[in-house]
Amino acid sequence: MLTAWAAVEACLLGVYFVSDGNEVFINGTPTTHQWVILALLAVALPLAALLGWLVSRISSGRSRTTVATAALAVAVACGLIESGPVQLTRDGVILLLVLLLTGAGVGSVLAWAVRMTLEHLSTVGTLAVRALPIVLLTALVFFNTYVWLMAANINGERLSLAIFFLLGIAGTFVVSKTVERVRPLLKSTASLPEGSDYLAGTPFAAMPDPSAGSPLKRAERLNVVFLLATSQLIEILVVAAVGATMYLILGLIILTPPLLKEWAHNTATTSTVFGFTFPAPDSLIHMCLFLGALTFMYISARAVDDDEYRGMFLDPLIDDLHTALAARNRYLGNVADESDTTTESE
Repeated sequence: MLTAWAAVEACLLGVYFVSDGNEVFINGTPTTHQWVILALLAVALPLAALLGWLVSRISSGRSRTTVATAALAVAVACGLIESGPVQLTRDGVILLLVLLLTGAGVGSVLAWAVRMTLEHLSTVGTLAVRALPIVLLTALVFFNTYVWLMAANINGERLSLAIFFLLGIAGTFVVSKTVERVRPLLKSTASLPEGSDYLAGTPFAAMPDPSAGSPLKRAERLNVVFLLATSQLIEILVVAAVGATMYLILGLIILTPPLLKEWAHNTATTSTVFGFTFPAPDSLIHMCLFLGALTFMYISARAVDDDEYRGMFLDPLIDDLHTALAARNRYLGNVADESDTTTESE
C-alpha cells in the first residue's frame, strides 16, 4: 500500500511540474502539455495497483521493508515539493491509515476480492443484460425536466450524501443477504468435504482433517462476510459505472445549449473536476452519478435473489471459502497435535 501511495504521489508531482503548479483549463482540443497531464492522471491508479502487486510478490521480509521505506520517502518528498511542510500533516494521517489497514489485512482481503471479481468478470455481461429493465426506467429519469433541475441546482456535498445514502441501503441489503447465505458456514466448520478436495498439491494435503473444526472467531466471521459482500459489490459497481458512462456519452451527444437551457435553466457547457475543466456540464455529471446510484440499487436487489447469478458468481466464491476454511482447520489441528505431542514428551 505504501508503494501504491508513492506511485500516485509521483504522478501528481509530474502533473505539478507539467502545469507549473497552475490550474489547468481544457478548452476544445487539449494541448500537448494537457495530454501529458491527462495521461499521468489516467496511469496513476493502474500504476499504483501494478507496483503494489509487484511488491506483494517479494518473499524476503527485509527487501519488502526496504521497498516500503523507499516508497514512504518518495511519497513524503513529492508532497513536500508540491505543497511544502504543510503537507507533512496530511502525509502523517495517510501513513497512519495505511499502517492500520495493512495491519488489519484489509489490503490482502481487497486483493482477493478484486482477483475473484476479475476471474468471474464474464458474469458482468450477464448481469448487465439482466439489468436492461433499469435502463428503461432510468431513461425516463434521464429525460425528466424536474430531475434535470435537481441535478443543475444541487451542490456536490448534498449529491454526495444522497448517493452514499442510496449506496448504503443497497450495501446493507447485499450484506444481509450474504450473511443469510453463509450462516451455516459461519456457525460450524466441522464438515467441509467440498474444500478438502481442492487441497491436493498444497502443504495442507499431508495434514489430517480434524474430526471437528475449530469454531470461527468473531473477526474471522466478519472477514468471511466482508470477502463475499465486497466481491459482489465490486462487480455490481462495475455494471453501474458502465450504465452511468453510457448516459454520459448519450448526454454529450444530444445536449445542445438550447436544450440544456430548457432542461437545466442554464447554458454552462463545462464543469470543473479536481481543478480540471471538462467539456460536460455539471448538471450532466450530477445526473449520471444519480442514475449510476439508482442502477446500483436495482442490480443489488436483483443479483442477490437471482439463482443463475448465484450459481455463476456467488457459489464459486463460497467454494473457495470452503477450501480456505478446510486449510485453516487442518493447520490449527496440526498445530494442536504438535503441541500435545510436545507436552506428552516433556
